[in-house]
Amino acid sequence: MEIKTIILIDEIFTPDSSRFWPKDQYEPGKSQPSFDKQFVRDYLETLDWDKTPPGPELSPDIVLKTSEKYLQALNILIPNKA
Repeated sequence: MEIKTIILIDEIFTPDSSRFWPKDQYEPGKSQPSFDKQFVRDYLETLDWDKTPPGPELSPDIVLKTSEKYLQALNILIPNKA
């Protein structure tokens, strides 16, 4: 019997690889409030960009909101750590 080793080469259980939504705000069939960077994707869709590299620079406001979303997820998953 051959023993195989599994190697994790990307990510696991982050707000982007696993979608996290607040249960009390979940509404089937609608876009959900989430703790991932979907709002960045939505923002990029509003720009005149043909999706070829290089991508547009994000505004400081979008960068700040991204940080806030990840900290919010961290505080929910691991209270009093951030």
